[in-house]
Amino acid sequence: MRLKKLIIASLAGTAVVLSATAVPASAAPAPKSYKNCTELNKVYPHGVGRAGARDKTSGKPVTTFRVDNTLYSYNDGAGPRHWGEHDLDRDNDGIACEKR
Repeated sequence: MRLKKLIIASLAGTAVVLSATAVPASAAPAPKSYKNCTELNKVYPHGVGRAGARDKTSGKPVTTFRVDNTLYSYNDGAGPRHWGEHDLDRDNDGIACEKR
């Protein structure tokens, strides 16, 4: 009986340690300023935009871009500048490097 309690206590302690050090699978990479749209599109194929942004186009607008206000701010070239930031939203529609 004593051995059983010892094993249970040991397993419970291990579970607590493991759960405290686990990283969620959906953890996003830190925001980054990309040099150009080719580099950004390797990671985000349809571009990056801020919440509520709409693609300015005469054709079918891109709606599959990644919505991330912080990431967009690192790549829009406006407002407070981040180190190495380039203006990747040339049409100023709230979406950087949009493409189908």
